[in-house]
Amino acid sequence: MSETSDAGTALVDRYDALLVDLDGTLLLAGTVVPHAPEAMAAARSVGTKVLVVTNNASRSPAEVARRLTDRGIPTAGDEVVNSPQAAAVLLAHSHRAGDPVLVVGTEALAQAITDVGLVPVRSADDHPVAVVQGYSPDIGWRDLAEACLAIGAGADWVATNMDSTLPTDRGLLPGNGSLVAALITATGRRPRVAGKPERPLLDAAADRVGAKRPLVVGDRLDTDIAAACAAGMDSLMVLTGVSGLPDLLATPRELRPTYVATDLRGLTEAPAAVAIACIEDDDVLRARLARAGID
Repeated sequence: MSETSDAGTALVDRYDALLVDLDGTLLLAGTVVPHAPEAMAAARSVGTKVLVVTNNASRSPAEVARRLTDRGIPTAGDEVVNSPQAAAVLLAHSHRAGDPVLVVGTEALAQAITDVGLVPVRSADDHPVAVVQGYSPDIGWRDLAEACLAIGAGADWVATNMDSTLPTDRGLLPGNGSLVAALITATGRRPRVAGKPERPLLDAAADRVGAKRPLVVGDRLDTDIAAACAAGMDSLMVLTGVSGLPDLLATPRELRPTYVATDLRGLTEAPAAVAIACIEDDDVLRARLARAGID
C-alpha cells in the first residue's frame, strides 16, 4: 500500500461506498465542517455511494437529511442510518409487537420504536418490558428516575450508543454514554448497545446499498474507527472532531484506522490521506504524518 492516497488513485476511487459519521465529521454544533460539502459532492460525482451513519439519536433520518441539505450537503432520508433504528430493531427481535418500551430520549427515538411495532411509553408505571436510551439535550433527572425504576424491575435495556462526549463549537459536552453511566451506577446493570462501536449499524448501512468494499469515515477512535475494526472494514480518521494524533498514538495498533487525514479533502485531493495500517513504528508514523502536513 502506498504511503499516501495520491499515488495515482484518489482514496475515494478505491471503495464503492462511504459510511460517513455526522457529528465532528460533517457537522460540528450544527455548522458544516470545512471542506465537507465539496468532498461529499466529489465522491458522488465519481459514482461512490455516500451514507451518513450516525450514533446521534436526537433527530430522525429525515431531519438529519434536511439539516445536511440546508447546509450544502444534499442528502436523502434513506441515505441516513442512525442508532435509534438499530436499537429499535434489536428490541423488535427480543420482544413482541405491541409491547411497551420506556423511551429516554427524543420523539424521533419514540418514532423508531413505533416503526417496529412496539409502543413507546414514558413512565415505569406503564410496566415496560424494555428501556431504550438515546441522547436528548432535554433529558432530566425525572427521565433517568423512570428508567432506573424500570431497569430495577427487570426491564431489558438498550442504549443507542455510548458516546461519552458530544463535540460542539464550545468544546466537548456530555453525550449519551455519560447519561447511560449514571444509570449503570444507579442500577448495577449494563445495557446492550446498538450503535458504534458495535458493528450492526455499519453492517446495516453497507447492506442498504449493497456495498462490497465500504470505507468508514469518522472523527472518533472509540466509536467510528472501533466499529470499523469490529466489522472488518477499512477506515479513514479525520482530525475535525474528538480524536487527535495523541489519541491515535495511544491506541493499540489493531484498533487504529487504515488512513488518517486532516479533513475530508483526504478522500479526493491534497493533503492526501496517509495510509498507516502497515506502520508498526510510531516514530515512522509521526514522520509520515508530518510530511503530509498532518500534525
